[in-house]
Amino acid sequence: MLLLAYSEDEGKLLIGGTQVDAALGGAILAELALLGRIAFVDKKVVVQDATPVDDEELNDALTRIAEDKKTRKPDWWVYKLHSWKLRKRLLTRLADRGVLGEEQVKIMGLFPSTRYPERNPSVELAVRERVQNVLSGADPDERVAVLVAVLVGCQLVRKVFPDASKARLKEITEGDWAGEAVKNTIASINAVVITAVTAGAIAGAASG
Repeated sequence: MLLLAYSEDEGKLLIGGTQVDAALGGAILAELALLGRIAFVDKKVVVQDATPVDDEELNDALTRIAEDKKTRKPDWWVYKLHSWKLRKRLLTRLADRGVLGEEQVKIMGLFPSTRYPERNPSVELAVRERVQNVLSGADPDERVAVLVAVLVGCQLVRKVFPDASKARLKEITEGDWAGEAVKNTIASINAVVITAVTAGAIAGAASG
């Protein structure tokens, strides 16, 4: 999701950072659900298996959920897990692996910013191919279907796959390919993204 959210040449975000960050928080929750580590009981997130997985970010999230004294709704966790710091860590990890570059630039010659142009396009191309095959009619596996749903939820899908059929997107995002935990996670991503975007719009209008 993160690779698709940045332009290949310039390494700039294609949508707002708030949308991307919410989607990343939800993607982590969805991944834990796909791995069978969490489930939903009475519309709340519960840990089914606290066994560590082979990923630092996922393990940190799993530990936070397991150690929380309350059982929370999925949208609470999506909101809690997402942050620009998470995005920064993941971008740095991709840069360390040679998938992305990491360049310091100044906007209008004044404001410092970091860009993440692609260095190894084969990784994103492989993801794009899998998604495009599903959009063209192939049966989705759970992970690709989750990715499509996340792209729709954070309003990125039209930036990356502008020719995607609305009917096909609806078929994927509302289909029977996923269990209750993953479906609830996707709904939570959508809710958090909508809330974040609305809040940003209100704040922008107020400052204007």
